[in-house]
Amino acid sequence: MNKNTSVGTVRLVQDIGSDMDWNTKENKQLIASVLELKNADEAKRFLRDLMTPQEIKEYANRLEAASLLSSDMQYNYITETTGLSSATIARIAKWLNGSLGGYRLILSRLHSHNSSSFGKGLSLRT
Repeated sequence: MNKNTSVGTVRLVQDIGSDMDWNTKENKQLIASVLELKNADEAKRFLRDLMTPQEIKEYANRLEAASLLSSDMQYNYITETTGLSSATIARIAKWLNGSLGGYRLILSRLHSHNSSSFGKGLSLRT
């Protein structure tokens, strides 16, 4: 670790994994693109252009699995509901309880909005 590297950065890299480089031009552009979205319509249009319908369904199911896990649902129920494998659900559970807190962050924000409900208390402002 050199003088320009913080302990927090080292921990973040260890948690994310050394195979994920967020500082590439492409990854920075992806993150900046997501941050530029202003509403649900823009998000739908961007995600549809970015991903296939199957990829959208897969990621939506992963988020639903995280929501169900945070509600203490059993793996077999989550598998039946989402169609995800138990290995994928276990990985989501690991990340849900991990130190980065990405799933926890977004679930807490989604739960704080009450306009339209999806699944176990998830909501989306339109």
